[in-house]
Amino acid sequence: MTVPSTTLENDVTTGATVWLTGLPSAGKTTIAYELAGRLREEGHLVEVLDGDEIREFISAGLGFSREDRHTNVQRIGFLAELLARNGVKALVPVIAPYADSREAVRKRHHENGTTYLEVHVATPVEVCSVRDVKGLYAKQAAGELSGLTGVDDPYEAPGAPDLRIESQNQTVQESAASVHALLSERGLA
Repeated sequence: MTVPSTTLENDVTTGATVWLTGLPSAGKTTIAYELAGRLREEGHLVEVLDGDEIREFISAGLGFSREDRHTNVQRIGFLAELLARNGVKALVPVIAPYADSREAVRKRHHENGTTYLEVHVATPVEVCSVRDVKGLYAKQAAGELSGLTGVDDPYEAPGAPDLRIESQNQTVQESAASVHALLSERGLA
């Protein structure tokens, strides 16, 4: 029996983690779900590891200290790598504000031979605060919330992401198409 060879070109069975990092209300999750739909239509196995859902179900009890945020990112990174190693495109729209936390996730992927792509959804804080999808910026401005990433808690933007998206200058579909193009360039879509 001959086993057919596979190539990476447009391989729907090759997993990867696509980490979409950016400020709250930057558009990370919206882009991830748009991309997920397109990839599923092409036959890819896809999971979106939404940061809010992870906080509720896997990282419940963690706060927003630097240590807790690092732990949360490492848990998500572990899940993403596990999925990607098993042929799933893991789309991860998570703030992950600290460069060292994202680097630890990248290192885990590298050590396991799993593809990791970092996408910086580089929407300016002024645009994010107008979008204010969850009302966080309004709560922070009213003094009801502190530690908001990019306002009174640091956000360390990626220095050399695989892709940088300025979502305020394009549609969700165009942003998702940019990520899809990156996956295609890497032989993953």
